Amino acid sequence: MPTAREVALDVLVAVEQEGAYSNLELNRKLQQSGLAPSDAGLATELVYGTVARRNTLDYFAAKFVAKGMDKLEAWVRCLLRMSVYQLVYLDRIPDHAVVSEAVSLAKRRGHQGISGMVNGVLRSMLRQPELLQIPDNLKPAERISLEHSHPRWLVKRWIAQFGEATAEAICRANNEPPSVSVRVNTTMYTRKKLLEEMAAEGLQVEPSPLSPDGLIVRGAGNMALTSWYRDGIISIQDESSMLVARAVAPQPGMEVLDCCAAPGGKTTHMAELMQDQGHIVANDVHPHKQKLIEDQAERLGLDSIEVICEDALKLNEVYRPGTFDRILLDAPCSGFGVIRRKPDLRWSKRPEDVEEIADLQKELLETAASLVKPGGVLVYSTCTIEQNENAGQVDRFLAAHPEFSWAEPAAEERSSGAADLWPADAGLQILPQDYHSDGFYIARLRRRED
Repeated sequence: MPTAREVALDVLVAVEQEGAYSNLELNRKLQQSGLAPSDAGLATELVYGTVARRNTLDYFAAKFVAKGMDKLEAWVRCLLRMSVYQLVYLDRIPDHAVVSEAVSLAKRRGHQGISGMVNGVLRSMLRQPELLQIPDNLKPAERISLEHSHPRWLVKRWIAQFGEATAEAICRANNEPPSVSVRVNTTMYTRKKLLEEMAAEGLQVEPSPLSPDGLIVRGAGNMALTSWYRDGIISIQDESSMLVARAVAPQPGMEVLDCCAAPGGKTTHMAELMQDQGHIVANDVHPHKQKLIEDQAERLGLDSIEVICEDALKLNEVYRPGTFDRILLDAPCSGFGVIRRKPDLRWSKRPEDVEEIADLQKELLETAASLVKPGGVLVYSTCTIEQNENAGQVDRFLAAHPEFSWAEPAAEERSSGAADLWPADAGLQILPQDYHSDGFYIARLRRRED
């Protein structure tokens, strides 16, 4: 059976060499490994921590690697990063154990020279801890980039948009472990009833301060393995994401369109809010994702959802203008609001990606807008904090579409914990540090009655 560090190293190498997603690769490897829960927890900590802190770890390690980190084989580079992460950021693992485990791994995977190099580098670090510090005299973007391990171009971008203090708070929040939050299926249970049931089972559980449908569960492990999940009583969803369906505010009997629906969390939430009465068209461009939505609807006992597979840019060729009472466009985006959950995302994006995705969002908004009934509501949402994709995108849309205006906040929004944040004539921007939830943007627009 592999050790926790071997599993972590395999995942890190796959992320480095093959561009694998750390969360998906880690889940796959853990399922194969048979590790005990405590070891699986260590492997998870090592993968996410090493990925998240990558440029800071490279900055420290480069001082001790004579030929430079870039010249090393990928697995050796990943092994050093993982070891430096333990030395710098994990207090509970003794330094000698970190070095010993790293040398053993190097011997098993490489030759004597590599294990000797790994041993020498790590022991040099222990002898010179003063070199594992970030200098005080750096410019703001470089300092934040190294202290909180984000690409410098991204830090500069956030400083320009939000100011230095907020940019640093975003980066700091992105390195904190995410909360585990679940949404109660209100067609089956009340939140109060489920909270009492979970507490009686010994779980640490509390109501979400953001969503009236949400619960925060601490120290319970994977909620997808519980009977509550299996029986359709809960869905696993971030608290910010739960606000989107409430902004749509669908009523029983309405015709609703979810343009980019997979994996189905917001679709099924809307169906629950409608008490499963009405018709929701859940569209996604990827055929293999249809089943994800269908499976969620079936698990939750929801019959009002029709799943289709179309290019969202061509939905106006499938449906007549003004077909839907409510439309949700949860648009493809840069994803900078969910870095806490997907730490490798910060390293995989480029500045040009942000510009390209904004062009696609504009086209999707144009298509979705044509399908809203007079008097109907269009909700535009993203899981990013990028202003050009959020407020900037909606401002440009409204300037080009006088038939749309900001919609009054729905009663459902007023009942949420973010009620005081909903401006009357703007979208809601949640940053990762605001509620320890994902960064999200939600705009609610109404089409004028003809």
